[in-house]
Amino acid sequence: MILPRLYPIIDFSFFAARADPIAAVAEYAEELMSAGVTLLQLRDKSQPEMLHRFLSCARELRRVTGDRAMLMVNDRVDLCLAAEADGCHLGQDDLSPMAARRIFDAVQDGKNRIIGYSTHNLDQLREAHTFPADYVAIGPVFATSSKMNPDPVVGVEGVRQAREVTRKPLVAIGGITRQNCRQVIDSGADSVAVISDLLESPAKAVADFLRVLG
Repeated sequence: MILPRLYPIIDFSFFAARADPIAAVAEYAEELMSAGVTLLQLRDKSQPEMLHRFLSCARELRRVTGDRAMLMVNDRVDLCLAAEADGCHLGQDDLSPMAARRIFDAVQDGKNRIIGYSTHNLDQLREAHTFPADYVAIGPVFATSSKMNPDPVVGVEGVRQAREVTRKPLVAIGGITRQNCRQVIDSGADSVAVISDLLESPAKAVADFLRVLG
């Protein structure tokens, strides 16, 4: 698959305190897409037990994105299917890509769903290269505050080494901003996943990223 250079992740925890957090997420997604975003991921690691909230938000994002942008759901294959999303991004402690692919293949709805898979070091990346994942992520590239107990920083050198290990599309994640995204792409990443640096003035931030990323 061909990934867009910019891969925004919408973290529900940043909107949870709003009066209507799901509406706030939908409005934010609209701003991102209007500025040129074509792929979104929804994640909610703050309260994983609140599945109904996560599913309601995913379904609302599916309604908003329609055919304008691909929608990925973080961690949960079941909620991905329930929301009719385009794919699921899995972590090291989630359902395996092999199991997810079997589930997706068993759902005969005409959709070829995408599987993304997170890695945090070269050993995990080498293993992931053999998995039925459509793309792999490497990170955190830089220090990040958007995830509790993050894995050790890999740096741009880690991205460069990751590119040598796999030919799968490569997403870099973790502390990526408009100031450092170009060096991440120049190190071999196909796409940069961004959370925090899009939250303030989303339309301007997307325009800045797209200009820098080329």
